[in-house]
Amino acid sequence: MSKLNFKIKDFNQLSTQELYSILQLRSEVFVVEQDCVYQDLDGKDQLAYHVLGYKDSILIAYARVFKPGDYFSKSSIGRIIVKKTHRRFKYGDHLVKNSIEFIEKKFKEKEILISAQAYLINFYNNLGFEQKGEQYLEDDIPHIKMLKN
Repeated sequence: MSKLNFKIKDFNQLSTQELYSILQLRSEVFVVEQDCVYQDLDGKDQLAYHVLGYKDSILIAYARVFKPGDYFSKSSIGRIIVKKTHRRFKYGDHLVKNSIEFIEKKFKEKEILISAQAYLINFYNNLGFEQKGEQYLEDDIPHIKMLKN
């Protein structure tokens, strides 16, 4: 397994090609694979830092990171995805760990709140997140709030 090459950029630093690759990957996973029609372009990309994971110059992992107050009251990570063909390589772990490290360094924050798809509770538990509250539906998919201290 080769390592991913990560880049983290704010919205204004993204090239047109990078933005296209992000939107293409998000659509591929969240709309097509998960068969979920929802409004992906939610006006929050401009507030986020974008964590891009490349393998051989192809975007295969992505997340967006928010400082406290821009999405939730605490720092947060969202739109966490790895291309389906690459999930078996544990790139999701590397993606989330890079996102956590960025939050800790950039915002000097330890607490991170996420809205996780419920079937991924164990994945996030293994990365230090704990379930907070009850499950709820977001875009007809069961989610749960999770917090890392």
